[in-house]
Amino acid sequence: MKKTFRAPGRTELGGNHTDHQHGKVLAAGIDLYITAEAEKTDDKIVKIASFGYPDLAVDLSVLEPQKSELSRSESLVRGIAARISQLGFEPKGFRAEMKSEVLSGSGLSSSAAYEVLIGRIFNSFCCGGKLSDIRIAQIGQYAENVYFGKPCGLMDQMACSVGNIVAIDFKNPERPIIRKIDRRFEDFGYAMCIIDTRTEHADLTADYAAIPQDMSLIAGYFGKKVLREVDYEEFMRCYIRLRKIYGDRPAMRARHFFEESERAGKLAAALKAGDFEEYLRLVNESAKSSENLLKNIIPQSHPEATHYSECIELAREALGGRGAVRVHGGGFAGTIQAYVPLEEKDAFRDKMESVLGPGACRCLSISK
Repeated sequence: MKKTFRAPGRTELGGNHTDHQHGKVLAAGIDLYITAEAEKTDDKIVKIASFGYPDLAVDLSVLEPQKSELSRSESLVRGIAARISQLGFEPKGFRAEMKSEVLSGSGLSSSAAYEVLIGRIFNSFCCGGKLSDIRIAQIGQYAENVYFGKPCGLMDQMACSVGNIVAIDFKNPERPIIRKIDRRFEDFGYAMCIIDTRTEHADLTADYAAIPQDMSLIAGYFGKKVLREVDYEEFMRCYIRLRKIYGDRPAMRARHFFEESERAGKLAAALKAGDFEEYLRLVNESAKSSENLLKNIIPQSHPEATHYSECIELAREALGGRGAVRVHGGGFAGTIQAYVPLEEKDAFRDKMESVLGPGACRCLSISK
């Protein structure tokens, strides 16, 4: 008997590149979903037919990572099954037909939504529904880190799994503190728009990986694994020395972490209090920190690639000083995020799409 499963994409609202250092983030599930019709089978084969993508089959009798599956969807299925097995459940086969509104490469975490969806199917068919939303998110991150080969944090999976707007503190990643915030941007007279800059992530893996590596370098100076374990005041006392030892970029990225993690908490507080002007001010402050300290606008590997930066300026120009514009997600390419007054939404979309093409600007709502 077939069952229906779904998982939303996610948008990052605050806490740019803080999750992998056990910081604070603000994120939300969005009203775009991956949906699956799935049924159990009597074997250990997972077969998935995804609309617009090649079919895949994964034999769960082998649960070790496979080099040939690095960066492929098969690795996520196998990694999730392996982690479920480690937790004491027996992974079993299933057949599924999937369709996604969360387009790959859209900056809305199609991979995390996919992981959560697979986790929910396994949870139903193999675990008796005993896995919590938090555990499913952690399993997805494990699969992406260990099997897929991407050193991501936990924010994407958590937002896709929990849904709504969520403030998350990753001080203890095994037991993150999660607070839901029941707000809608439309209630404040604004639309949240995601703009596809029509730039590609494909050859930027080294640039993304360099961010947690740089931050870990600074943490290591203090004998710690992640920056959350480092005292901020001690860090600032050593700031000039750190720049001399490691160079400007690692030190500046570490400074961004401390300020951005604190800012994510302030963003959540402003939203909860209904102070949207303060929220927008903090969003723009976050954008400046990402651009000036984190340096995830123009890739170091491709210094000539300025289109992403130009799109940010185009969006700011289109808003004429109102609202806010920020880097969305990893940066360097993909999408940017803008908060647009509702009465200007159509004009803003037309301006962005006149440059970037039809469908480049999409206004989204928060998933329940």
